[in-house]
Amino acid sequence: MTTTTAHRTPIVRGRHVERHFAERIGWLRAAVLGANDGIVSTAALIVGVAAAGTDRQALLLAGVAGLVAGAMSMAAGEYVSVSSQADTERADRLREQRELAASPEDELRELREIYQARGLSAELAEQVAQALTAHDALGAHLRDELGLTDELAARPVQAALASAATFAVGAALPLALAATTPSAYAVPVITVASLLLLAALGALAASAGGAGRVRGALRVTVWSALALALTAGVGRMVGTVG
Repeated sequence: MTTTTAHRTPIVRGRHVERHFAERIGWLRAAVLGANDGIVSTAALIVGVAAAGTDRQALLLAGVAGLVAGAMSMAAGEYVSVSSQADTERADRLREQRELAASPEDELRELREIYQARGLSAELAEQVAQALTAHDALGAHLRDELGLTDELAARPVQAALASAATFAVGAALPLALAATTPSAYAVPVITVASLLLLAALGALAASAGGAGRVRGALRVTVWSALALALTAGVGRMVGTVG
C-alpha cells in the first residue's frame, strides 16, 4: 500500500497597503510649482534679455540672478504661505480641545449629526459617534468636522525646500542653453526646449496626481508660451528703443 503525503502550501496573508494620490499633495504641489516657475521665469528672463540684443555675458548674468533670486523667493513664499495654513490648523486643534473639555455632549451631538447627514441612520450614527469619541474624540472631530488629516497637514519646511530645489533644477535648463547656444539662436532654441520640457513636466505632474497627461501638458504649455512671447516682445521693444 502506497501512502501519499499531501504538502500544503502555507497561505501568507500580508497586510493590504493602499497608496493614494492625496498623500502626495503636500510636496507635489510645491515641487510642480517650483519646477514650472523655475523654467518659465528663467527662460522668459533670458529670452527677454536676448531679444533686446544683449551679449552672452549679460544673458548668463541675468539667468544666474534669476535662478538665485527665484529659488529664495519661492522658498520664502512657500514657507510663509504654508506656515499660515499650519497656524490655522493649530488654532482649530486647540479650539476643538477646549470645546471637547467644556461641552462633551454638544461635541458628541455634532458628530452624530455629521454622520446622519452622510447617510447613516440615527441609531447607527449614535453608535459610530460614541465609538469614535471613546477611541479618539479629538481625531474624530478634526477629521470629520474640519477635514484635517495627517496626510494633508501643512508642512512649511517640506514645502519650502521642495519648491526652492525644484525651482533651481528647472531654471538650470534655460541657463545651460544660454551658456551653450549661439546668441543668434538663443531665443528660438531656449523657447522650444523650455516648452517641450514644460509639456513633459505638466504630463508628469498630472500623472502623479492621477489626472490626464495630455490635459496637464496642454495647460502648462499654453500659459508658458504666452509668458515667453510677451517677455520676448517686451525685450525686443526695449532693445529697439535703446
